[in-house]
Amino acid sequence: MKFEYFIAKRIIGSKSYKSSISAPIIKIGIAAIAIGVIVMMIAIATGIGLQQKIRDKAVAFNGHITISSFNSNASDESQFPISINQEFYPEFKNVDGITHIQGVATKFGIIRTETDFEGMVLKGVGLDYNWAYFKEFLVEGKLPEYSEAISNDVLISKYLADRLSFKVGDSFQMYFLKEDTSKPPFIRKFTIVGIYNSGFQELDETYLFGDIKHIQFFNKWSDDQIGNFEVFINDFSQLEAKGAEIYQSTPSTLNTETVTQKYASIFEWIGIFDQNIYGIIGIMIIVAGINMITALLVLILERTQMIGVLKALGSNNWSIRKLFLYNASYLIVLGLFWGNLIGLGVLFAQQQFELFPLDPSVYYVTQVPVYISTGYILALNIGTFILCLIMLLIPSYFITKISPVKAMRFE
Repeated sequence: MKFEYFIAKRIIGSKSYKSSISAPIIKIGIAAIAIGVIVMMIAIATGIGLQQKIRDKAVAFNGHITISSFNSNASDESQFPISINQEFYPEFKNVDGITHIQGVATKFGIIRTETDFEGMVLKGVGLDYNWAYFKEFLVEGKLPEYSEAISNDVLISKYLADRLSFKVGDSFQMYFLKEDTSKPPFIRKFTIVGIYNSGFQELDETYLFGDIKHIQFFNKWSDDQIGNFEVFINDFSQLEAKGAEIYQSTPSTLNTETVTQKYASIFEWIGIFDQNIYGIIGIMIIVAGINMITALLVLILERTQMIGVLKALGSNNWSIRKLFLYNASYLIVLGLFWGNLIGLGVLFAQQQFELFPLDPSVYYVTQVPVYISTGYILALNIGTFILCLIMLLIPSYFITKISPVKAMRFE
């Protein structure tokens, strides 16, 4: 066992150490590290969790990348059809990392009841539609199942259900304008088979989902014509690169748009979370480091006589500095332990019991989402330990200024 480690261990284990003048300051230092770890862990877990949750909801309604006609405008309604008979459908062979591609179409309509009405966009989907994202959003009923025959089953949002007092099994009429507005509108009677709630109110109050064959009929399209393709990829970090690849792999008459381009303001907003996380981490590490510097200075002051004796016995400055750094390392580890215990406890409790709600009209989610990963937890702990230890090299330098003769006479 190394000499420095042996002395540090004896100091830590001694009763006088726990009842010394420095004990309250040491406890404050440990608490500062623990609180810092808790705040940093919660900031990272909720920041990343919120980013992923909002991102996934936007992707659920849009796909990662949309392929549409260059003639399409910025409205929510498909006006210019494209053929489903493309080289890249139903599978992209020229671009790696594509998990799914589906054809959809949209058309604005008005739902009318005996007492009220609501404008909504009918999103027409077909046999190729991937309902995986909406399994999580489903709150009542079931997801629609479409076949070759036209179906009147629809999936509506909880917002619409509450707005018009709808429930699963109810039917309603929806009106769609014709190209010649002087003629009576199309009228369709739909049956509600499921109700979803994504928490993304901007989209929940816009879309209901039905059979794409209705839109093909309203727009006088053939069975192989759709409004646009939605493409899903397996790695969101490659979104821009894959968007460019897909653009190069599609005909010149088609345009591509990523989900970050379509919802630019939302993704710019959630991008600010990264800056907030970095800011919180920086502040917490500085606060914890300053508290540990104070604690170490008090320890050095309290052990001045011991330092003088060790120097008189032949110990060099670096050896004595290491002794106190070992001591400080123990305190840092103790703070990290309690910080991880409490921080992870709070995060797991939020995951299981959803203790902290959010306003979906502001944050697009109803509960604080939590992302827990071994990777960032290890990085956070290792980074905090190393940075605090580096900061403690500064106060340990004062040991070199202590004179053995004066130190042994110090009281």
